[in-house]
Amino acid sequence: MEAKNFIEEIINGELESGKVTTVHTRFPPEPNGYLHIGHAKSLCLNFGTAQKYNGLCNLFFDDTNPSKEKTEYVEAIKADIEWLGFKWYEIHYASDFFDVIYEKAVKLIKDGKAFVCDLSAEEISKTRGTLTEPGIESPYRNRTIEENLELFEGMRAGRFADGEKVLRAKIDMASPNINMRDPVIYRVLRATHHRTGDKWCIYPMYDFAHPICDSMQGVTHSLCTLEFEDHRPLYNWVVENTGVEHKPRQIEFARLNITNTVMSKRYLKKLVEDHAVTGWDDPRMPTLTGLRARGVPAEALKNFCEAIGVCKANSEIEVTYFEHFIRDYLNLHAERAMAVFEPIKVTITNFPENSEQEDFEINPNDETAGTRKITVSKHIYIDSEDFALVPPPKYFRLKKDGYVRLKNAYIIKCDDVKLREDGSVEELFCSYVPESRSGNDTSGIKVKGVIHWVDADTAVDCEIRKYDYLLKDAAYPGQDFSERMNYDSVHVFRGKAEPYLAEVKDGTTFQLMRKGYYKKITEGGKLVLSEVVSLKDGYKPQK
Repeated sequence: MEAKNFIEEIINGELESGKVTTVHTRFPPEPNGYLHIGHAKSLCLNFGTAQKYNGLCNLFFDDTNPSKEKTEYVEAIKADIEWLGFKWYEIHYASDFFDVIYEKAVKLIKDGKAFVCDLSAEEISKTRGTLTEPGIESPYRNRTIEENLELFEGMRAGRFADGEKVLRAKIDMASPNINMRDPVIYRVLRATHHRTGDKWCIYPMYDFAHPICDSMQGVTHSLCTLEFEDHRPLYNWVVENTGVEHKPRQIEFARLNITNTVMSKRYLKKLVEDHAVTGWDDPRMPTLTGLRARGVPAEALKNFCEAIGVCKANSEIEVTYFEHFIRDYLNLHAERAMAVFEPIKVTITNFPENSEQEDFEINPNDETAGTRKITVSKHIYIDSEDFALVPPPKYFRLKKDGYVRLKNAYIIKCDDVKLREDGSVEELFCSYVPESRSGNDTSGIKVKGVIHWVDADTAVDCEIRKYDYLLKDAAYPGQDFSERMNYDSVHVFRGKAEPYLAEVKDGTTFQLMRKGYYKKITEGGKLVLSEVVSLKDGYKPQK
């Protein structure tokens, strides 16, 4: 097959040489939080690569740190994968292999390649050395095999306190790669595991469990992000020295970073715990469950991940590029409707007492979508931003003694304005041009402005929610998340909407004409229109 990236070039070469016959990948999240958009790239890459080569992709939960992991997160991750339309071949957990991993550690001890160390985490760090200086060997490095086996069994039996002893691989304290300087591979940790309960009080470190679990699953290509590149020699060392039968290959790729977006699971968790957002599924959150709640189509997210591709160098993608794919998909698939955010009542003084009904397209890009009925009567609402008492230059919307066209209806002229005591506009009095009906305009009047509106007699009340970014990257480049938070990221309007919006099922996405793309939800019997993405495309493709 034609390769689209360096990973596929590697796979093609191994398939051609016969080194690999079936491509087998895995998506390996830790169940310590909800997946965010950064994980989507790895998710799409692992599942997508397996699909391309008619191979297999497992869902693998790295549950080696029980103090932070929950079944809640496991179920949320499953739901996210299913939302994106991917199907895993098998589900595995690191905890499925705890007995095997323990046996592999015992083998290393028996082979003289691992030892129990009494140094604290702080002491180990101090003796690790630097990039220019070798590390210092632990005073416990030359314990006998029999003593190490006894101590390691004691660790498993719970005879030592948390942090009192660790098992370290015996590799090379002078290695230029610090990860190879006798890394810790097991630690004592008394924490109830979400699957194994209190069976274990020692747990393997990720760098030790990862390659063994990959091998046990039959994974051929272990795809992970660039921060694990320096860990690859340790990955290979574990594969070569633990006696695993199947030997997987680790390949690293650049992780996804997006402007104005929190890309840290730890900080996202803090936002939830501090109630800065309503939960993991808050529409402002970059979690997959948040994107789904916001109304982002799964296909748009997958198209975005496909477009950014796979490379070896980290970079930052403009959030407007992601929004471009959402907007592009919704433009084709979203229904159309009208709603006014800050309504001004308009009385059309010469309109007949009887109302009319107009046929509006539900989706101009889908001929099979049909039409919906829109009522036109003597009283309508327009958006306050579509009228100006003192219009600026080149203002083509409604003004005193000015003309404007109502979308898919008639041309109206503003004849009079009723103001409140504070000087704000309470009501407009207009006249309409009967001969100016859209599609059959014989009036000869040329207008440049076209505005949206809703019929006042049939309109329904609605709450409209507009969202801003959680982070203000432009204002605070490079600073900590806490310094870049935008605490004014939700704007609520009390608006009016055409009745069609209240009739359709929850979850339907709409292009509100001239406003943006919104998702319809109902809360406590109240119609809520929640913004998915703005109408204006901020993405500017490079020439």
